[in-house]
Amino acid sequence: MSDLKKMYHTLNRDSFPADLTLTVGGQTIRYAKKTWNIGGEQKGLRYGENPDQPAALYEVVESSFTMDGVAFQQGQHKLVSALTEENLIQSGKHPGKINLTDVDNGINMLQYLTAKPAAIILKHNNPCGAAWSDDGLFTALSRAFASDRIAAFGGTIIVNRTLDKDCAEFISASYFEVIAAPDFTAEALTILTAKKNLRIIRIPALGELEKIVGTPFLDIKSLVDGGLIIQASFRNRILTEDDFLPAETTKDGTTYLARKPSHREAEDLLFAWAVEAGVTSNSIIFARDGATVSIGTGEQDRVGCVELTIQKAYTKYADKLAFERHALSLYELKQKALTDQELATSLAEILAQTEQDKGGLPGTVLVSDGFFPFRDGVDLAVAQGVTAIAQPGGSIRDWEIIQAVNSATPQVAMVFTGQRSFKH
Repeated sequence: MSDLKKMYHTLNRDSFPADLTLTVGGQTIRYAKKTWNIGGEQKGLRYGENPDQPAALYEVVESSFTMDGVAFQQGQHKLVSALTEENLIQSGKHPGKINLTDVDNGINMLQYLTAKPAAIILKHNNPCGAAWSDDGLFTALSRAFASDRIAAFGGTIIVNRTLDKDCAEFISASYFEVIAAPDFTAEALTILTAKKNLRIIRIPALGELEKIVGTPFLDIKSLVDGGLIIQASFRNRILTEDDFLPAETTKDGTTYLARKPSHREAEDLLFAWAVEAGVTSNSIIFARDGATVSIGTGEQDRVGCVELTIQKAYTKYADKLAFERHALSLYELKQKALTDQELATSLAEILAQTEQDKGGLPGTVLVSDGFFPFRDGVDLAVAQGVTAIAQPGGSIRDWEIIQAVNSATPQVAMVFTGQRSFKH
């Protein structure tokens, strides 16, 4: 093994204390460090964000913290920080910080998607694909994977229903790092445990995530000088279609009102806004029929994020066509096309089809985690065939944004969420 590869296998000694106490005013939250007996050895987190960063996981063991009359999480919901050896059906190389924060962010999104079987695939704490479906978990899982087949490589899968044989066979056909579910059938476990490095985590509370909705937790950000910023966690106010607000504003005595979404559009907006809770800002999501089509993350400007998300949709659409035709990724096809005229012709056809189909964006809905400061981002989305938009509202140019959707042919729907969904 090379010296460079050794850094991924050599673990730093965990010197963090066994307990941690946080005193906020006169209130105390007590934590205990979580370790597991793995292979006869007591082990905590594998490492932090990088192999040379020791890390530890702490579980709330005692708390009665309240603020403004609201009770915060007190460790009563047994999710990621409460994992035991029984939950770690197969620990693989045993979990590191990124594995568990990916699972946690999947839970963050799935708590708003309990009405249907749902699946989230994450990489680096952002969803690369998400879907829910009345047709069952396999449909949701396969559609989440199809949303971004390339990014899903080496990802983490979180689902909210018992994982069965069909889902296990689907997962086994690709490379994933972690799979978490409320439970697994015996047949599914036989298939999944054949992949020895796959971390398989059973979290029964994934099947009852509606219980955590609305209960905040202390969200703590550490600063480079050792200081802290503490905030109450984000709480999604859009839990049903009726929670959306009309996109309406008045400017110079004139009232501007956007078209109300259809039931299908509203349901897709509800789904996409739930996923938005787990996406790094600035972000944009295109979705259709209960599945993400493209997710843009971490951009500094709103219109740039729309452009990025459109570009990603085109790339993923072309990749889908390349894989269907040749069982090659788009990038593999481009490389082979340099020396193979037949493949070069096929590549040109695929790229032309992608342009003609606008990357599969016609008929999608769009959600934005922040308001549109200008209409440029909306105009870009409308030109791609978006039929409905949800965004916080509150821009001084809301009247102009509403004009943008009202002037589209056919008219595009828009609603306000009445809250921003930034995540950093």
